[in-house]
Amino acid sequence: MLTFIGLGLYDELDVSLRGLEAIRSADKVYAEFYTSRLTGTKIEQLEELYAKKIHLLDREDVEGSPEWIKDAINHEIVFLTGGDAMVSTTHIDLRLRAEKLGVRTEIIHGASIISAICGITGLQNYRFGRSTTIPHPYTTRSGKTSVSHTPYDTIKQNQESDLHTLMFLDIDREKGCMSIKQGIKLLMQVENERNEEVISDYTLGVGVARAGSAREMVRADYLRELERLDFGRPLHTLSIPASLHPIEAEALVAFTDAPKEILHNI
Repeated sequence: MLTFIGLGLYDELDVSLRGLEAIRSADKVYAEFYTSRLTGTKIEQLEELYAKKIHLLDREDVEGSPEWIKDAINHEIVFLTGGDAMVSTTHIDLRLRAEKLGVRTEIIHGASIISAICGITGLQNYRFGRSTTIPHPYTTRSGKTSVSHTPYDTIKQNQESDLHTLMFLDIDREKGCMSIKQGIKLLMQVENERNEEVISDYTLGVGVARAGSAREMVRADYLRELERLDFGRPLHTLSIPASLHPIEAEALVAFTDAPKEILHNI
């Protein structure tokens, strides 16, 4: 049996009781934290609470040739991730591979930022379109630094359907976790390159840091103002709302200190 367990949003205490029971009864515990991280804890704290040794997997172990899956043919194996167990397509692929090997699978879900963002901000879940990730700039073969246009295109497509856009900010082993400030700078860089007026300094954005923790920070403001704020330690997300329902506008003002003038723009 291979059991996929989502650990929730922030630290070792976010795991469900059902998930904790499965971890403690497993023969072996694996985890990956490159698609998402629990920034409020460390591996040692997880192992202390779970009373299990955690074998940390890197990208190649998960996306390449995950031989460790074969352990689940005759043993009880659990695979841990931050957030929910099946939000990442990588994890769906793992489950398919396991099924092809004849391994039974189970999912124990955890809280996900995709659903939590609605409660934190007051933006309604059915108003969100396709989500995206803002990656760190990358170096091309010619040695030129390039910035992905995919997040910008996603915002554009969602706006055409009057839908909000949730953007995850890149997690990189060498470059670290991207901040809201960095994400806004990259979006504005693409805007300046393309000059399509999809976003501007006066586009409303919603920044969330450390969701699910006692030190959670959430703020809605125009992008030029959000870029000036220090949201502190990761993880960060950035949302670009479409048109606002009156209740959404009221919630943003009440819960995120959004400019009150948005109440008059709906």
